[in-house]
Formats: sequence, C-alpha cells, structure tokens
Amino acid sequence: MRTPIRLLLSALALTLPIAAQAQDTLYFSAIPDEDETRLSERFDKVADYLTDELGVPVEFVPVKSYPAAVTAFRNDQVQLAWFGGLSGVQARMLVPDARAIAQGDEDQNFVTYFIANTKTGLTESDDFPMAAKGMSFTFGAKTSTSGRLMPEYHIREETGQAPEDFFGRVGFSGDHSQTLRLVASGAWQVGALNFSVYDQAVADGAPEVETARIIWKTPPYPDYNWTIRGDVDARWGEGFADRVQAALIGMDDPDLLAAFPRSAFIAATNDDYAPIETIGQQLDLLE
Repeated sequence: MRTPIRLLLSALALTLPIAAQAQDTLYFSAIPDEDETRLSERFDKVADYLTDELGVPVEFVPVKSYPAAVTAFRNDQVQLAWFGGLSGVQARMLVPDARAIAQGDEDQNFVTYFIANTKTGLTESDDFPMAAKGMSFTFGAKTSTSGRLMPEYHIREETGQAPEDFFGRVGFSGDHSQTLRLVASGAWQVGALNFSVYDQAVADGAPEVETARIIWKTPPYPDYNWTIRGDVDARWGEGFADRVQAALIGMDDPDLLAAFPRSAFIAATNDDYAPIETIGQQLDLLE
C-alpha cells in the first residue's frame, strides 16, 4: 500500500506547481475592432513582451464583441484590457478601483473619419456633409467610441436630428474594417470609422480606399486605453499595476507599436475619459 501512496504524493507534488503557475497568469483582452486574425497577430506578441517585462505568464484572450470584452473584464476572466473610450468607461464602472493606466499618444486627440462611396459624389470638406441627408449610413460596433458614440454625437450636434431621421437607412457593421469594406463596395453609401484603420489601409495600399473616400473628420476626443482591475496588487504583489503601466509606457519596439498602430504609449487616468462618460450618458449608452 505504501508504494501507491508514494506515487500519489509524487504526482501531487508535480501537479501543484503547475496549477499554481496557471493561477498566476495575467490574462488580457482587447475590443475586437478589426478582424480576429489580425488581432491575434497583434496581441500575441504583446503577451510575449509583457511576460518578459513582468516576470509572470501573460496570455491574450480573444473575444467576439465589444460587450464580451467588458463582460470578461467584469467577470475577472481578464485582468487587463485594451478598450475604446466608451468600453473602458463601461468596464471601470463595473469593477471597483479599476483604472486606466495608459493610452496611445494619438489617443489624446483621436478622430473619426466619415467616409463615402465615390459614386455618391460627396467630397471632403471642413463642414459636416449635409448633402448626405437621405443616404444610407453605417456605424461600426454599437458600443464603439470612434465607430458609434462620437459619430452619433456629432450627427446630432450638426444636424439637430437623430441619425435615423437624417439618413435614409442606418446600420452597424460590427467593426471598422468591415465599415471600410461595406462603404467601398457600395453596400452602404456613407460610414464612420476609426481614423487609424483608414490611414493604415492607405499605407497598405488597400483597394478599398479607391472607392471609399474621406468626406469629414470629427473634432478630437480621447479614445483607446489600457485599463487594469483594481485587485491585481493583491494577487501579484504591491505595485503590480504600476509595473504593468511602466511596461506599457516602456514599449518602444517599432513592430509592437506599429501593430496598434501607435507611436508610443503614455500614462492615462480615469479623469482623461470624463468627456466620453458625459456623452455616453447623454446618448443613453451607459447605465
């Protein structure tokens, strides 16, 4: 009887460290603002970088939608997330002491591009495209800051009407890349998307930019951010959240930054996103 007991104890001794290590893994996610394959390519490399910098295992967890990213953060399935402005506000409202710790340098002054299929005859102007009245229009995801919140806010401000009243037909593409494709194909005449996705398409020589052209740019607003749960110090040690912040701000590998795309990450706080919270409440997108 002693031999099986020894074997059992030995097996437990081997499995316990593995289980403990699994519990120490820091999981992070990101709003799915582009195709899933592209997201995995971007964030698997970031996970490797953070693992090296923090000395703990870090894994990227893909999600299918913006609400799923917020839910994963609320349910502690992920402890760190790359959110848009609105989804970051939503997540921090649900998790005590959660805080924004970093943003891209470009996220201080983010803009949305309104684009139109070239067959509409609409051209770029500093003024809101009032000639788009009655045309079909697509937002991105329903809780996207740059693909829905800010475009809707400016549509209402500039026209005095709800999007459904100003445009002939209104829809939601799901993400910025899809908005570009749908407007380029003519499935929707006009759309709104993240400026960095469009600029990257131009840099990549994507064919869509030939038939989907910029017609208006919104005023700047704060957008994407890294948000971390308030209980990470209790799990990984005092000052862990600050260490994560330092690792993100210290990310200077051009390949990693280009994947976002951002030129650098800088410190951020919850207060930076007060304007997004105010507009989200005005449009009834926050509970």
